Amino acid sequence: MFKYTIGIDEAGRGPLAGPVAVGVACVPIDFDWALLPGVTDSKKLSEKQREEIFLTASQLQTEGKIAMQVSLVGAHSIDRDGIVPAIRTGMARSLRRVAKDASESKVLLDGGLRAPRRFFKQETIIKGDQKEQVIGLASIAAKVTRDRYMVRKAEESALAPYDFKTHKGYGTKAHRAAIVKHGLSPLHRATFCRFYTEK
Repeated sequence: MFKYTIGIDEAGRGPLAGPVAVGVACVPIDFDWALLPGVTDSKKLSEKQREEIFLTASQLQTEGKIAMQVSLVGAHSIDRDGIVPAIRTGMARSLRRVAKDASESKVLLDGGLRAPRRFFKQETIIKGDQKEQVIGLASIAAKVTRDRYMVRKAEESALAPYDFKTHKGYGTKAHRAAIVKHGLSPLHRATFCRFYTEK
């Protein structure tokens, strides 16, 4: 009999800069989601809504009612290993910190993600962040953590020309123009930016 449900999702698979964030949320099998209203796919929520849910979830974690972990895997690892292995690395890191005993947990994953084999009870669900609240919570944790990271990095003077605070590293028109003008920063994924840097 399983004691916990674990949800896994990532944020930042496609940006030109910044890390990919892998979120893992672990709740008791009988968790009362009324304690955490509004949880769904992070992309369907406003920034304010995501922050409010994340703060409530963080309080529940402090009280020992749930567990969350987000791992950031940076541009260097993404360029060296590829985005899929980078996500796998982040997932394994987060799971080690949240799930002490794989036999006690069933794992639900979004999209095409797969958990390590030791989690013998796992299910990958298309649009899982909309269908399963525990995956939605993982997606919110990943998105909020990554966005906060990019806002902090935007305050560094060397990164000011890229305006990461506004676009969080995604390939907006202004961001692409900044790459053409200023070249790549250490935060950029070179393998994602070849089109804008090759003459």
